[in-house]
Amino acid sequence: MTLAFRFSHSASRNWRAAAKACVDQMRPLPAGANLGFVYFSEDHAEQAEPLLAWLVEQTGISDWVGSIGIGVIATGTEYLEEPALALMVGAFPPGSFQVFSGASMPPRAGARTASGAHAANFAVVHGDPGTEDMPDLIEDMSQKVESGFLVGGLSSARGRTLQVANRVLHGGLSGVVFSSDIQVATRLTQGCAPLRTGSLGEPLVHRVTQCERNVIVMLDERPALDVFRADVGEILARDLNRAAHMILVGLPVPGSDTGDYLVRNLVGIDTRNRLLAIGAPVEQGMPIMFCRRGGDAAREDLQRMLKSIARSLEGAAPAAGLYYSCLGRGANMFGAKSAEMQMIRNELGDFPMVGFFANGEISHDRLYGYTGVLTLFV
Repeated sequence: MTLAFRFSHSASRNWRAAAKACVDQMRPLPAGANLGFVYFSEDHAEQAEPLLAWLVEQTGISDWVGSIGIGVIATGTEYLEEPALALMVGAFPPGSFQVFSGASMPPRAGARTASGAHAANFAVVHGDPGTEDMPDLIEDMSQKVESGFLVGGLSSARGRTLQVANRVLHGGLSGVVFSSDIQVATRLTQGCAPLRTGSLGEPLVHRVTQCERNVIVMLDERPALDVFRADVGEILARDLNRAAHMILVGLPVPGSDTGDYLVRNLVGIDTRNRLLAIGAPVEQGMPIMFCRRGGDAAREDLQRMLKSIARSLEGAAPAAGLYYSCLGRGANMFGAKSAEMQMIRNELGDFPMVGFFANGEISHDRLYGYTGVLTLFV
């Protein structure tokens, strides 16, 4: 069965007008449409339940997943801190997916579909940023799918965060699990670049040789702040407040064959004792590197990622896509509204895509920050 999709978006502040405009844009729905993705701004939070019920009634699609977001995404377009609704519906083979939440469990490990495919191979997930054990939930969920691969993001809102998994939810992790009959391609792009030995040199990777919780005392047997000053250069080293806003800490992912790393903030600098504190626990022997945040680095890495995923398609056009971008990206990092989305469209073409600006992005079995996670149905 060839996958078929429709997508739509609306900037109306009235939820009913937004929903009607979106559904009208998608008509006629694909034959056999049976799964919907819905992303909505805070303006529609109070009416999320009637919104979902209306979508089910008007489309005849009972399975929906999605999230609230401070910003939502559609092909070539982003709405950040403004009223918005983005929808995408798809026609998937019967039995090739299952919506899950705390109230509805995903297929058990090893289960097979009627076609003989792995019932739980890959998952699109949404989570609550207020859930303290979220990294553990993500890792646990990744072990329940055959590929070990999740994609998604944590809901973002100034008020109560909400998810959709056939009903409006709050807390924990929810989403949709796909069988191995559904083919996807996925990549992650960082919003920064590692500091290197030269413009084209190797990343400067150090080892933690003394630490306590999230405080780095020594790197490579040298005071942590001394190593930091040397890496960032003389100009930034003179203004540590500015450096702390421009420089992030990268934690290389063990076993990654693509140089993947987790990005965490510098949360404290102790000039008297020459210590660094970061927004994550550290352990002795852990590798770390310092990364420069900025628009140039983000654009270069997004272009790299897009070319990589385009090569994997071998000339085929994506059927549809999902994109989860950090709240710190968008115009804040790319310099103009929708520039990030337009880069994706320019490189990969005009295909249905929706998503949202997340308070943490999920790729494989980890929670990231300052990243964009692109998944294509192929």
